Amino acid sequence: MIDFTWKLFSQTGNIETYLLLKELEKNESVEADDNHQQLNGRTSLNIKS
Repeated sequence: MIDFTWKLFSQTGNIETYLLLKELEKNESVEADDNHQQLNGRTSLNIKS
């Protein structure tokens, strides 16, 4: 989805498309951080056992 949005923006120069791209990137990084924290939480629980 991000690749498509970037391609559309690069072809049109539409600022709303660029803002959508940035929002998608932000959401993707937040999800990656959440997944990383969940993995770290599981690891620390396993170490305490």
